[in-house]
Amino acid sequence: MTISYLVTHSGGFHADELLSSVVLTRLYPEAQIVRTRDEGWITPAAGRLIYDVGRDYDAARGVFDHHQQQNPLRPDGRPYSSFGLIWHHYGQDYLRSHSVPEADIAAIHDKMDQNCVLPIDLMDNGAVQPSVAGPLLSKLTLPVLLESLKPVFDDPDDGAEDRAFARALDIARTFVEAAVAAEAAKRRADAMVRDAIQAAGTGRVLELQKGMPFRSAIKAARADHLLFVVHPRATDWVLMGIRLGSDTFDQRADLPASWAGLTDGALEAASGVKGGKFCHNRRFIAVADSRDAILAMAAIAVQEATT
Repeated sequence: MTISYLVTHSGGFHADELLSSVVLTRLYPEAQIVRTRDEGWITPAAGRLIYDVGRDYDAARGVFDHHQQQNPLRPDGRPYSSFGLIWHHYGQDYLRSHSVPEADIAAIHDKMDQNCVLPIDLMDNGAVQPSVAGPLLSKLTLPVLLESLKPVFDDPDDGAEDRAFARALDIARTFVEAAVAAEAAKRRADAMVRDAIQAAGTGRVLELQKGMPFRSAIKAARADHLLFVVHPRATDWVLMGIRLGSDTFDQRADLPASWAGLTDGALEAASGVKGGKFCHNRRFIAVADSRDAILAMAAIAVQEATT
């Protein structure tokens, strides 16, 4: 069926219909977005998809609302927003439109659902509050940031809300596309890291051919013997620790305390390695000017961490 209209509500906008619009405008680029509460528009009809308005959820009829009394729920009982419903039905096709390999579609769809879609669903339904991000970050969650793009309450221009929606849609699209690209890249990186783990054998240092996500692949491989990672970076080489988890900066092993905060000649003197350029004060990353130098520093870091 040809979709000519993407219908959502007028007035103030929220993250769920913005992000739904990101998906649907990608799949139906010729369709016109209609923001309205007019009964004639929000009634299912051929050639239209209706979301976040319409008082019903019926995919077969093309309506995806979640505000009705019998609101749609996920299998675990948590509520959907319009974004969750649209992602459930159209997310895999959206990923295909970005040339995500078919073998990765299901896994990336589920990962995106848990990491990006579910939080929007819960926040839009009041099941969680932005404050769960903490007092310093509560104003910086994606839903809050997107909704901050609404026009001010006393803007006299009748078209201000629609123009603000269009601007916010472009920004929302950037975030979603970046998230998809990152998840797809992580899948590619996982395969490369697995190969590098095999090459490292029982060694304590994992050498990668370039900077890439590595912690989850190391964890999945149960490569608990690894302590540090090295890789080239533009004109130099990097030595990094391996964080214990995604929500902590604690590492399996820190770089030597005597290197903390040092650069250039001072770091060369402290490490005894010619070519040492920098070590972060928190001891999670160091830089050298060559592969030989960074491997020498890695060997020293391993020795200190294991004795």
